[in-house]
Amino acid sequence: MAEIGIGIVGGGYMGKAHSVAMAAVGAVFDTALRPRLEMIAASSPESAERHRAALGFARAAKDWRELTDDPRVEAVIIASPQDTHRAIAERAIALGKPVFCEKPLADSLDDARAMVAAAEAAGVPNMIGFNYIRTPASQFARKLLAEGAIGRVTWFRGEHTEDFLADPAAPFNWRCEGMANGNMGDLAPHPINAALALMGPIAEVLAEVECVHADRPGGRVTNDDHAQIMCRFASGVKGHIYSSRVATGRKMGYAYEIHGTRGAIRFDQEDQNALWLYRAEGPEAERGFRKILMGPAHPDYQPFCLGPGHGTGYQDQIIIEARDFLRAIEGGGAVWPTFRDGLAVAEVIEAALASAQSGQWTSVIQV
Repeated sequence: MAEIGIGIVGGGYMGKAHSVAMAAVGAVFDTALRPRLEMIAASSPESAERHRAALGFARAAKDWRELTDDPRVEAVIIASPQDTHRAIAERAIALGKPVFCEKPLADSLDDARAMVAAAEAAGVPNMIGFNYIRTPASQFARKLLAEGAIGRVTWFRGEHTEDFLADPAAPFNWRCEGMANGNMGDLAPHPINAALALMGPIAEVLAEVECVHADRPGGRVTNDDHAQIMCRFASGVKGHIYSSRVATGRKMGYAYEIHGTRGAIRFDQEDQNALWLYRAEGPEAERGFRKILMGPAHPDYQPFCLGPGHGTGYQDQIIIEARDFLRAIEGGGAVWPTFRDGLAVAEVIEAALASAQSGQWTSVIQV
């Protein structure tokens, strides 16, 4: 086994999740590369030192540049705000270091394209963090679709719904300012990524984007609360995607439903250890959706637990991401999803925003 020095930019919600994942991934998956928590950077040297002590890093960096440039940092994880992603990634890539970047890839389409160009020109392993599609259930759904288990797919519906800003009296905060921090920058990328992973490329969209609670205590909201996107996939299948941060009662509504000529699939992240499968076979009186509990027979479940139905959780998705990133580094090639896959999501977002402005169907390829 060989060690690899990991540097993480950002010590907050996702920075902590990636730190814990890198500390655990070797034991969970018996990886050939074993991460060493080498250095962490945050918004200030003092904050970085607090995160270093709490998360077990060897050193704290005074800023992200010190982290990317340090020779003992051999791979970089970006878990900082979107407007910092491009600069950090380009500096690490120029030094030949593999980069894992949290979604969205950047805060603009131009920056996302620049990151893809830099990574592909340098030939360094690169990944983007879409963790929800990595649950054993969603991996199993992808397998079923690839095998044609529900026949020819005829329709897709996806959503990501939460309610953390459903209360109009909730005070203005950083999420209420700038499109990168709104629903289209924060939540919409997840169901779009799911649609691309499960259904393939999206050809065109017709979208509506809305700010539901424009005035909040402390300020006026400058971004969107929810959006609906009608879409036509390149395969010809029609679909619908909805994302919202004002969906009262929903906490983690990352969900999808897929209809086919011989069956259907349903999934909801709030019950992430189950997949619902309908097969159009047998007597009509005996047909119905079956709830399939995840267990060792499903993708990436057994390394965490040997008991069917015991379940995996949010942090386990991040550990699976860490395993994939290490595999990309070890193999020197691409492991899905790469920066280019993140760019594909950004292009759908851009097309949806353009459609919302024009009120017309908009081709994704034209953005």
